[in-house]
Amino acid sequence: MKLLLTAITGALLLCASPAFAKVNVFACEPEWKALVEAIGDSHVKAYSATTAFQDPHYIEARPSLIAKTRRADLVVCTGAELEVGWLPLLLRQSGNAAIQEGEPGFFLAASQVERIEVPTELDRSQGDVHAAGNPHVHWDPYRLLTIAKALSERLATIDGDHAAYYQERYRDFAEKWNQHIMSWEAFAAPLKGKKAVVHHKNWSYLLDWLDIEMVGDLEPKPGLPPTSGHLSSLLQQVRNTGADFILITNYQDDKGAQWLSEKSSIPVVSLPYTVGGSEDANDLVSLYSNVLKQLSKGDQE
Repeated sequence: MKLLLTAITGALLLCASPAFAKVNVFACEPEWKALVEAIGDSHVKAYSATTAFQDPHYIEARPSLIAKTRRADLVVCTGAELEVGWLPLLLRQSGNAAIQEGEPGFFLAASQVERIEVPTELDRSQGDVHAAGNPHVHWDPYRLLTIAKALSERLATIDGDHAAYYQERYRDFAEKWNQHIMSWEAFAAPLKGKKAVVHHKNWSYLLDWLDIEMVGDLEPKPGLPPTSGHLSSLLQQVRNTGADFILITNYQDDKGAQWLSEKSSIPVVSLPYTVGGSEDANDLVSLYSNVLKQLSKGDQE
């Protein structure tokens, strides 16, 4: 009788396990892993394919990543061609029908919002231009909130048993996020009207939000490293326009930025591009707070 009860109990646990299983999420970048965890909390298990110290444009589709996508219930990536060099291969090699484009398990953050810097003409001579516009959408807090809502709805679709939970988590996230936006905008108000030189357009949404003008790019064309001729030209340009800081991500080579800084006395501000990029940027809220503090400090140097 005891053996029979044990067998029945085991069978019941096996039947119940799918309802309590966590949604297995493959995130292409740390910011989306962080957002998934903020919305899904204990009902999700998220993995990031990249770290804060990697350029997400250039990732190798390793067998370990293929194995992760094979087991995923949901893929959350930036889109807008940011991962065009490696995500399609992962999806094809995964053999996982649930996460293919057009399925509920396929979610692109940039597709949920309007994008800036959408080219009117496409010409490969212009460099690595994203046809769908600037993909770095997580640096607009308002767009991020729209993405969070869409993500909560997608989680509810995939895991219908916990739909109400995801909705409640989103409402809590939105309330707190809006409070942070108010604080951030008040803190960053002195940055309005400042001028920045960038290395790649990683920060376009942030600059647009804070009303900071981009006056130059260390890249002669998108995706190309700075050349001596371009840097010399850029030096003359910033001497005419002025600039308050040179912004780079902490995964980018800073040689060009440091050269320009030495010649112009414009400070270089190396910022964490995503969650995990510094000791103080361990979630989305602290990431934003850390970047704004560094910007404000850099403006005073």
